[in-house]
Amino acid sequence: MTRFFLTICVVLGLALPAQAEVEIQEVTSEAGLTAWLVEDHSIPFVALELRFRGGASLDAPGKRGSTSLMTWLLEEGAGDMDARDFARATEALATSFDFDINDDSLSISARFLTENKAASVALLRAVLQQPRFDPEAIERVRAQVLSGIRSDAKDPNDIAGRTFDQIAFGEHPYGSSSDGTEESVAALTREDLLAAHEAILARDRIYIGAVGDITPDQLAALMDELLADLPAEGAPMPERAEVTIPGGLTVVPFETPQSVAMFGHSGIAQDDPDYFTAIVLNQILGGGGFESRLMDEVREKRGLTYGVYSYLVPKDLAEVYLGSVSSANDRIAEAIEVIRAEWAKAASEGVTQAELDDAKTYMTGAYPLRFDGNGPIARIMVGMQMLGLPIDYIATRNERVEAVTLDDVKRVAGELLDPDGLHFVVVGQPAGLENTPAN
Repeated sequence: MTRFFLTICVVLGLALPAQAEVEIQEVTSEAGLTAWLVEDHSIPFVALELRFRGGASLDAPGKRGSTSLMTWLLEEGAGDMDARDFARATEALATSFDFDINDDSLSISARFLTENKAASVALLRAVLQQPRFDPEAIERVRAQVLSGIRSDAKDPNDIAGRTFDQIAFGEHPYGSSSDGTEESVAALTREDLLAAHEAILARDRIYIGAVGDITPDQLAALMDELLADLPAEGAPMPERAEVTIPGGLTVVPFETPQSVAMFGHSGIAQDDPDYFTAIVLNQILGGGGFESRLMDEVREKRGLTYGVYSYLVPKDLAEVYLGSVSSANDRIAEAIEVIRAEWAKAASEGVTQAELDDAKTYMTGAYPLRFDGNGPIARIMVGMQMLGLPIDYIATRNERVEAVTLDDVKRVAGELLDPDGLHFVVVGQPAGLENTPAN
């Protein structure tokens, strides 16, 4: 009965009308923890999102991959429960926990029925404060991570990404895979995992969002029960990365009939006053799918690829502007030439009023579709907090998009787009291409 009821709740919880107004309350607990809450008592179900700033960038020197491995082990037992007992407990409660790690944050997504809130929170508290890291679990998950690293080493897309990161960020943690290397992961000990756990799971770097059948007082009490006993401070944050991407071309030989390319240069911070203009510009240039200039020129007019995309990547400690494309070995050189030309054209001429209007229509129309359930709303609220956005941002975001003018786009295109500074990493056997020196 409980499992059937959970299924109904999840379906209903993900069926929140896309156009519904999201009313956010700020909640502060007695211990001083702060969360953003959207109350929705229509179904007895709660989505809770926790995010800890720092992510895999907090790996200790020589311990690359420790935060990632630790994260994957969080669901492998806690307190007096081993991995099997923990899985049975979450299933019996119809509760789910998802753990994710990236360069800048560790995320924990919890979903539970109101009637099982106390027991679900107790399970999650054990995860946060009493991880087991049993030897057999460590070796099982380590083997999975190592298998993934070996697989990635044979994937042209992963090779291109790792090579570009190394060029862009050098010795900064951003410059290497958060999963680590075969050597670094094989050498990690249980003590390393405990240290990684203590480094990131601390109160000074946590952001909290909750959506569903819970009141502000109940959420405040939940936060203190769950988090008040965590360490006050975690490990120091890394320094900002120095982005040094020289214009040019790097070819990584790889036996494949199709070359994969990643390209980019330095980007723009998400708190920059021109960020919204940059987002609109990118929507027109390479972020708009089949409607983008790059897709039109590279795919539709010349048939050089199935897809070409560009995207802004504003990390916590660095900003880059990236793109990707793949093409046959004998055509990738032409694809690169067209991309450079379109980059230069946008930088010098900007965009048309029709392109701007279409981009605004799409961006403002698609935005409400992101709020399609309790879980997505909780994640969005946490992301807003991490970026320092105001609590009314959701209501005003589309106004910011609409305020972007044609002159704004032309100015930002001239300042942001750097066709000569583009660096292409090509993995494959590209005809007519070879490594070129930095500009």
